[in-house]
Amino acid sequence: MKTFCGRANPTTGALDWVEESEEYDYHQEIARSCYADMLHDHDRNEKYYQGIRAAVARVRARGEKVVVLDIGTGTGLLSMMAVTAGADLCYAVEVFKPMADAAQCIVEKNGFSDKIKIINKHSTEVTVGPDGDMQMRANVLVTELFDTELIGEGALPSYEHAHHNLVQEGCEAVPHRATVYAQLVESDLLWSWAQLQPMDVDGTRLVPPPAVGRCAGAHSVCDIQLSQVPAHSFTPLGPLCTMFSVDFSKPVSSASQCHSARFAAQSSGRAQVVLSWWDIDMDPGGTIVCTMAPSWTYPQPDMAPWRDHWMQSVYFLPVERRVTEGEDLTLTVCHDDYSLWFSMQKHSQQDAETEAPPCRPCCTCQAHLVWTRPRFGELNDSHRTESYVSALRSVLKADSVCLGVSDGSLLPVFAHMLGAKKVSHIANSMTGGVQLLEIRPDQLTSSDLGGEQISVLMGEPYFSTSLLPWHSLFFWYCRTALAGLLQPGATILPCSASLHIVAVEFQDLWRIRAPCGTCEGFDVRPMDEMKSLDFRESREAEPHPLWEYPCRALTPPTAAMTFDFTQCVSQQPITSQGSLPFTRSGCCHGVVLWMEYQLTDDITVSMGLSGPIGEQGECEWKRHRKQGVFFFRSPWESSGDGRASVSYSLTFEPSLGDIKMEFTAESL
Repeated sequence: MKTFCGRANPTTGALDWVEESEEYDYHQEIARSCYADMLHDHDRNEKYYQGIRAAVARVRARGEKVVVLDIGTGTGLLSMMAVTAGADLCYAVEVFKPMADAAQCIVEKNGFSDKIKIINKHSTEVTVGPDGDMQMRANVLVTELFDTELIGEGALPSYEHAHHNLVQEGCEAVPHRATVYAQLVESDLLWSWAQLQPMDVDGTRLVPPPAVGRCAGAHSVCDIQLSQVPAHSFTPLGPLCTMFSVDFSKPVSSASQCHSARFAAQSSGRAQVVLSWWDIDMDPGGTIVCTMAPSWTYPQPDMAPWRDHWMQSVYFLPVERRVTEGEDLTLTVCHDDYSLWFSMQKHSQQDAETEAPPCRPCCTCQAHLVWTRPRFGELNDSHRTESYVSALRSVLKADSVCLGVSDGSLLPVFAHMLGAKKVSHIANSMTGGVQLLEIRPDQLTSSDLGGEQISVLMGEPYFSTSLLPWHSLFFWYCRTALAGLLQPGATILPCSASLHIVAVEFQDLWRIRAPCGTCEGFDVRPMDEMKSLDFRESREAEPHPLWEYPCRALTPPTAAMTFDFTQCVSQQPITSQGSLPFTRSGCCHGVVLWMEYQLTDDITVSMGLSGPIGEQGECEWKRHRKQGVFFFRSPWESSGDGRASVSYSLTFEPSLGDIKMEFTAESL
């Protein structure tokens, strides 16, 4: 059965209705997921296997039959480990039907269907008894319910229910225990993602509105690959603190709790940010440990395992506070059943024990609801600001009538400060001499502009609906819709954009799309062969913040397509074909795509590379925009002698507002 799905077109702003199969939601969910990353995480798999063997052995030593409950079984990997370790029976619970079906297929393929029962339910719906899903309560509890924040996938309620209803008292749990760590730091880099900073515009200090400066910000976690944040970009103000632990072998509570760690400040500075991660002990003795610690905590950073399904967490304090070396401080973490938040207290004036538990941070200024954390970082980038201010300064005149088209942009404010006669803005903006027009570009009339025509149309361009780099071409559609309101010879800023591409070898990111074949000795090829993994979403470019994912360029970067904003959107498709010769040896996993904007004849702003490519192909990427990544189905080994290349064919479809692309690696 077919169904029509409404799909917002981020380039044109229109809602397109597309015919899809009834399983579309399932397919796209799996296609966009990164299950392969977990299966390629050998450190995680090995530690789980060791913990499961030890738990089964402890139950066997008590003379008991081993009955395992595996909550969130996914591919069934941990259940197969349990049976291989000697379990008599395993109940494997998986709520997501396509994954439950895949697990059933994998279990059968590996010959375990007589000992593993797949239950396609949420664990809280599982019943126990002669007519239930489980014939008896389990005495071994195996789970993988964790996210970067540990509890964000509902681990605590699931454990709470399992102990009350599904497992025996005193059961063995794998993992046995989780411990959350945190460290208070000062970091201008990380803090720039939380609060809008003052900035200088032509000698004038631009200060955020008081409501923004006082706001505690969004409470949600910022999960990143902390290994890619250089240690020199933050200053520890205290030791790494053990905040709290959860023993999964005992009844678990999902009730809100607070935990504190008291310490003396190690150095003076501004308390701004809390870095956090967790460990899981697979056994009661803590001899089998799987840690999420960033690589720079390792004696040999290169030995740190890479994973994308579990990263590290960054939390921003409600306000920054100055601390002095030796000062007595307390770091407090609170959590409900799904999330964590932190606060810091000083003891110079009153003891923290007399203070009420800190409230969950809540945005009161609305900016944190509109702008993402990378967007805050982008707005706080002084070099980027100077580029836009310089470009505006070169085109503005005393009689300029300006219109800004970007979400949450400061360009209209800059134009006003630089002396433009009149500045209007479509979408969200800081006010202050700027007229806000809550109207779509195609609805704008001359009367909305006071009867005047636009002499400067400006955009960053940035739109909150944009996912992939070329989605910001919505600016081009806006410019076209406004053509009748532009003065003859009006300035369009940026005047053009170019789509750049480079073929790369990823250090680790390739794992999220690589087939698994066998995993820890088990055949998981049915997962690789799932129809959903070959669904449309898995064959298109996908957005990734590449500053978090190191890669090497194997070809020269190339401007593959150009868009002229001084003209209206073309009515005909724009095509581009060519090839990128391999000039470095390596394993090519795919192609990276990004946009660059020509603000004026001599000012260009890149949303991709932040500098020249290194001699060995090292790439540094902008931190505040995601780049597009097109993964090859199979990697290509390049000798770097120029006798192979990546051929590309790109077509911009104006009616669809998207770019169709094909990339093929081939010998010349």
